[in-house]
Amino acid sequence: MALIYAVPLWLPLILLPPLLLLFMKKMKAVRQSEQLLPPSPPGLPILGNLHQISSLPHQSMCHLSKKYGPVMLLRLGQIPTLVISSAEAAKEVLKVHDLAFCSRPLLSGAGRLTYNYLDIAFSPYSDHWRNMRKIVTLELFSLKKVQSFRFIREEEVGFLVNSLSESSALAAPVDLTQKVYALVASITFRMAYGLDYRGTNFDRDRFHEVVHDTEAVVGSISADEYIPYLGWIVDWLTGHRARMERVFHELDTFFQHAIDNHLQPGRIKHQDDMIDVLLTIEKEQTEVGASQFTRDNIKAILLNLFLGGVDTIEIILSNLLYCFDWILPNGLQKEDMNMEEKAGVSLAPCKKTPVILVPVSYLQ
Repeated sequence: MALIYAVPLWLPLILLPPLLLLFMKKMKAVRQSEQLLPPSPPGLPILGNLHQISSLPHQSMCHLSKKYGPVMLLRLGQIPTLVISSAEAAKEVLKVHDLAFCSRPLLSGAGRLTYNYLDIAFSPYSDHWRNMRKIVTLELFSLKKVQSFRFIREEEVGFLVNSLSESSALAAPVDLTQKVYALVASITFRMAYGLDYRGTNFDRDRFHEVVHDTEAVVGSISADEYIPYLGWIVDWLTGHRARMERVFHELDTFFQHAIDNHLQPGRIKHQDDMIDVLLTIEKEQTEVGASQFTRDNIKAILLNLFLGGVDTIEIILSNLLYCFDWILPNGLQKEDMNMEEKAGVSLAPCKKTPVILVPVSYLQ
């Protein structure tokens, strides 16, 4: 026989005042927190301030900051974004409160390519980041280790200079973009991976393409991060997630191939490269029972080394332009080579724009 318990009518009356009190306290805390936030332009439900950002985001933020001040809060979908546009505010963020702002935003693209932020460049500030920084600083980029790779840098720069000298003698056009990418790739592959760049699948145009795809995935924000519940549809239509997975698997396959080559018995090596050092650290931690440094950590650091060399391309290119006298190939005008920003309008520089010039003479 089932027993039916009747709820007293006075019970909800007793519970209602405490619930109302908690709700009012919560709303008061929300209002107080909103009062402490920087000024923000009015936004739309779900989209926030996305509709106020044009194809030139830096220009849109500049116009908004003139109205809402040097410290402004934008809501890009569900992502709160603080916009700083004055030297005084930048000093507060970058110097006075640097620990609060030093971490990069946790984006899905960077998280996927770094094996859930196991690297050093995109990992948030934490004990893990400090440990990775210690390993990279003391083991990979110590003065002794950097000097041990000097002969590699000298050899590769010598190959480049000889190639440009031959082109100068023949007055032949040179694709400086391809030359510089090949130089960076050759040095990075030999120092970090112990591989010959000219014999890998990333040779020439392929390396250029992989670098751009990786930079695009790491620097982009998926629609799913902007718009909850519906953003995945936009990512599926635009192919963002498919591209992210393709780039991840391509890089992961390459890193695993490089690691497997280093683990082959009887491998001949003249000196330890960076993968050798990282594998040694993994082995030492495994032997002592620690599991903080894994194979995914190695791959994540290799990604940082892969992208880190690309940032030096502009410096190398400027040195090449200084050491040689250049003329434009037939049919090319100076306006066609303009890669400077037109102030207040747009950003024109594009690393995919090839720089093709004819070297004349090398400064002895």
